[in-house]
Amino acid sequence: MHTKTIAELAAGLKAGEFTSEELTKAFLERIKAHDGRLNSYITVTGELALAQARAADARIAAGTAGPLTGVPIAHKDIFCTDGVRTSCASRMLDPFIAPYDATVVRRFKEAGVVMLGKTNMDEFAMGSSNETSFYGPVKNPWDLKAVPGGSSGGSAAAVAARLAPGATGTDTGGSIRQPAALCGITGLKPTYGRVSRYGMIAFASSLDQAGPMARTAEDCALLLGVMAGFDERDSTSVERDVPDYSAGLNNDLKGLKIGLPKEYFGEGLEAAVASTIEAAIEEYKKLGAEVVAISLPNTHLAVPTYYVVAPAECSSNLSRMDGVRFGHRCENPKDLEDLYKRSRGEGFGAEVKRRIMVGTYALSSGYYDAYYLKAQQLRQLISNDFKKAFEQVDVIMGPTTPTPAFNLGEKADDPVAMYLADIYTIAVNLAGLPGMSVPAGLVNGRPVGLQIIGNYFDEARLLNVAHKYQQATDWHSRDPEGFN
Repeated sequence: MHTKTIAELAAGLKAGEFTSEELTKAFLERIKAHDGRLNSYITVTGELALAQARAADARIAAGTAGPLTGVPIAHKDIFCTDGVRTSCASRMLDPFIAPYDATVVRRFKEAGVVMLGKTNMDEFAMGSSNETSFYGPVKNPWDLKAVPGGSSGGSAAAVAARLAPGATGTDTGGSIRQPAALCGITGLKPTYGRVSRYGMIAFASSLDQAGPMARTAEDCALLLGVMAGFDERDSTSVERDVPDYSAGLNNDLKGLKIGLPKEYFGEGLEAAVASTIEAAIEEYKKLGAEVVAISLPNTHLAVPTYYVVAPAECSSNLSRMDGVRFGHRCENPKDLEDLYKRSRGEGFGAEVKRRIMVGTYALSSGYYDAYYLKAQQLRQLISNDFKKAFEQVDVIMGPTTPTPAFNLGEKADDPVAMYLADIYTIAVNLAGLPGMSVPAGLVNGRPVGLQIIGNYFDEARLLNVAHKYQQATDWHSRDPEGFN
């Protein structure tokens, strides 16, 4: 059963080929057998999952089931889950038991979807390799010496190794798309405001967006249909109807205009990755698409802009983690200042501290105009580049990452090199656009992802474009050796 897609599992449950309880037990057994090598889960909610599965079977028997009732998935440990540890992979929140469900979690629960557990991640979603987790790094199932990407690396690895049919992730600067690319799965970052952020512990509030991770575009369409929608509890949620994302998956691509930015194919892109992406573009030409050369001239400003905006917002969001209101509390503090200093010093890891300090500096008196305000102006220029591009083309394509997965520890001591792993994904978050990564090939046995970027609220087109490619290729159905 673990080899089936979410769509196939949903059909099997509906036809009575197996029960949700049988399906859930099969995945729990796989987690027990294989996750010791990967470390993709922080918390496995076995008893809860089986209880939810039995309830789903009762709904199916009563004829009141929804399209995904009984299907098991995993949630990134950044989403609050009522009665279950929600740690953000940090010592700061290690003992925190959430008293409510995030909107994303609640919607899946109401749909009858089973929660297998909470997946590992970079601490507070800060990282591109899943090496900053308090619970240890996640390993890439395609090569245990390699990183799975981050920050949603646990979700990506779990789906790639078939330890979950699908999972939720969050994307602040590429944290769904980059690990999806490095682990050979499909991941979608929706338009900013399309999915509620309520109950999703904030990193950078103007950039964070939740999205689905699964084997196929078809599966992501099913998951997004549950996740998306207006939420009055989230002030950034957009009040807009949610389309049937599955309805247009098989639309013809004849006449589709694909923009190829010259900036995505220049210095820094590994030659083998470029060849893989070019081969994927050729498949689209066979499907009737037209390729148009475009330019996104401010692409080189994306990384420096992001690393002012995101740390500034994180320094504000994480100020509540002080040992008084939330988070780890040091032992025997001498006074209030000592309590704050030691609690935060002990609770946060090195990368989180680095970003808090950068952000606090950028927001400080005398530097706000020079750094934060300037970064917001550059952000608008980056957004304008995309607006001009979408006057000429329907979607934009390119590599998701400049290289395949790098080795564990390879960039741990070089934060700038680590940050550049997100060079093709960050601009999408700065502009608030939807983007996704689909498997497009292997380089030295490690997956490569094709990034597809769409216009605002054009997720249905992205899913259609990805689905047609997956019908013509089999990269999405490949299994990492030892996990098939």
